[in-house]
Amino acid sequence: MTPIVMIWVVLGVATLGLALYRKLISANEEDVVHLGAGEERQIPEQAALARKLDDIDRWGKILTLVTIGLGVAIGIAFMYQAWNDPSSVPNTFFRRS
Repeated sequence: MTPIVMIWVVLGVATLGLALYRKLISANEEDVVHLGAGEERQIPEQAALARKLDDIDRWGKILTLVTIGLGVAIGIAFMYQAWNDPSSVPNTFFRRS
């Protein structure tokens, strides 16, 4: 495996790990917004969790775009290499033996 493909795999695993982390963090989230009397203590907790989830979402979007972009670039580079030099890829890539 080439180093760039290994980097792409690591980025993919990191993206999946971040998605799992977000899932675990949001499991404790309540869907009800506490605004009533006696619930003042929970408002800062909900705001902090919302900020944390927003940060995780922002990084998740960035990692997803970078992972997809790198995957597309690797695919284009492989196809370009195969187009220019068919002997550099396995014979079964284009035709069946």
